[in-house]
Amino acid sequence: MNKDYINCGDMPMGLGMALSRNLNAMTAFSLMSPEEKQNVISGCHKIGSKEEMQEYVQSLANRIS
Repeated sequence: MNKDYINCGDMPMGLGMALSRNLNAMTAFSLMSPEEKQNVISGCHKIGSKEEMQEYVQSLANRIS
């Protein structure tokens, strides 16, 4: 696993789990700058369900598709 991915800050467990299930999203996340990663982490705090988290993470994957 990419060291930058691990050290990107306080990643919520739900985000980490969702990223681990979506290789394209994990790749997109790992290619982001530290500021972009923090924005993604901050954005997931308002997510209220597993389905919303999956959609949020899929939106990351769509950036590189």
